[in-house]
Amino acid sequence: MARKVAIGIQDFGDLIRNNCFYVDKTQFIKEWWDSGDSVTLITRPRRFGKTLNMSMLEYFFSNRYEGHGEIFEGLSIWEEERFRDLQGTYPVINLSFANVKEKTYQQTKERMYQIIIELYNKNTFLLNSGLLTEQEQGYYRSIRENMPETTATMALHRMTDFLCRYFRKKVIILLDEYDTPMQEAYVHGYWDELVAFTRSMFNSTFKTNPYLERAVMTGITRVSKESVFSDLNNLKVVTTTSNEYATAFGFTQDEVFKAMDEIGMSQKEEVKKWYDGFVFGSVSDIYNPWSIINFLDTGKITTYWANTSGNSLVSKLIREGSRGIKEQFETLLQGNVIEAKLDEQIVYNQLEQSESTIWSLLIASGYLKVIEVEIAEEVYKLKLTNYEVVRMFQNMVSGWFGEKDGNYNDFVKALLLDDIDAMNEYMNRVALNIFSSFDTGKRPSGMEPERFYHGFVLGLIVDLRDKYIVTSNRESGFGRYDIMLEPLKEGNAIIIEFKVFNQRREKTLEDTLKAALSQIEEKNYAQILLSHGFELQCIKKYGFAFEGKNVLIG
Repeated sequence: MARKVAIGIQDFGDLIRNNCFYVDKTQFIKEWWDSGDSVTLITRPRRFGKTLNMSMLEYFFSNRYEGHGEIFEGLSIWEEERFRDLQGTYPVINLSFANVKEKTYQQTKERMYQIIIELYNKNTFLLNSGLLTEQEQGYYRSIRENMPETTATMALHRMTDFLCRYFRKKVIILLDEYDTPMQEAYVHGYWDELVAFTRSMFNSTFKTNPYLERAVMTGITRVSKESVFSDLNNLKVVTTTSNEYATAFGFTQDEVFKAMDEIGMSQKEEVKKWYDGFVFGSVSDIYNPWSIINFLDTGKITTYWANTSGNSLVSKLIREGSRGIKEQFETLLQGNVIEAKLDEQIVYNQLEQSESTIWSLLIASGYLKVIEVEIAEEVYKLKLTNYEVVRMFQNMVSGWFGEKDGNYNDFVKALLLDDIDAMNEYMNRVALNIFSSFDTGKRPSGMEPERFYHGFVLGLIVDLRDKYIVTSNRESGFGRYDIMLEPLKEGNAIIIEFKVFNQRREKTLEDTLKAALSQIEEKNYAQILLSHGFELQCIKKYGFAFEGKNVLIG
């Protein structure tokens, strides 16, 4: 009889007791314990089973679940006698920062304080144990909302001390989604304050702590050692490019197909196209577990993982990224491969200056996969992970324009109809309403002003990629054009050139437009289209002249 598929249950015990669908990942317990690592940081994309695996570790090791080994009966870990003897034998602290998503440092600190307070409230038996000195009892009671930062940063260390003395055994710490607050800190501009607080907490908890047996942290990114983990020389870092725990998070193809057989589903090729493609270490064909579980529940192939929260940082980086980032992203959206250097130690406050860090973040987040590595050059060949991810980015780009203008497709229609008046009307409305939310809207026209337009190119791709080959900044004739649309079947080809008003060379925006159109002719950008068999009269040429929020198209 097929097990029932439950969505969103992250408590391991509830999942097993209710006979819900579960892919056996208990070998992770053995692999981690046998590694002997003191503090382990494992990074995986969101919704990849990190929280469930942390719950599994708690049920296995925590003395709160002593005598509950039946939960693991029938699972692979229970086949080994030595691990049966470990079940329920350690004091365990299990914390999660997954919901710490605040807009200010003060709010973030308050949420983290609340997590610490709840931990202390859960263990109030220590106050009546006769174990704590009067001074220690005073410290215990000082754990409240208005406590000083110095008290808060030592709170986990002190709790391990208390639990270790009470149970006469060192403590295991599980910290889920450790980097969620840091991502929010970067997006909302309080990075430095949070890093200082977090560094102090982590050093006291994980480095200078004689009461710690082992610890596991999970997250999406590997935040740079210099940022948070300075002086933490006992840290084992496992990223998506590491071979350790490669099959412990996410589903293998064999696991997915067995689940589909159990439920009686046959759309294996379509499921593979949509949800396969993740690569962890040397293991490929890893499927997105959130999408698979939702598909098993509904029977519908659509976007599941891509519609969950957590895309704000990625959207910000691409939307406000350099011309190079946008051009590379266009290539990816067309299904092609890019080459890039990577730096897996994410330095959030350097994201805007480092393209390698951005690509590394996109890999860590699950949006890109490594398909080949040129070891000598340290160059990685990257591609969008699967069709679900492609659809997510298409919708994201479309949303940049649609969120403030519901008639986004009007421009595309006007372009294809050669309606210059409608193009001008639309583009000036967009510029007026949307420029301010883009990086270019905050800068003088001479400082990479084409960022907005490369964002717009991505928008064009969303609507036209099924009918046109859309390219940008490619060589043709005697130079590099800005945008070219080449129809796949029939219709006119289109060349677009952007020009920013330059007061040293031009008197009016009309002069800038003329310069853009002249450049198309002088550089012979149409040459590549002519070589593909297009007649000259079937090649439309447009100039985009702009100054601040003023746009002129001709």
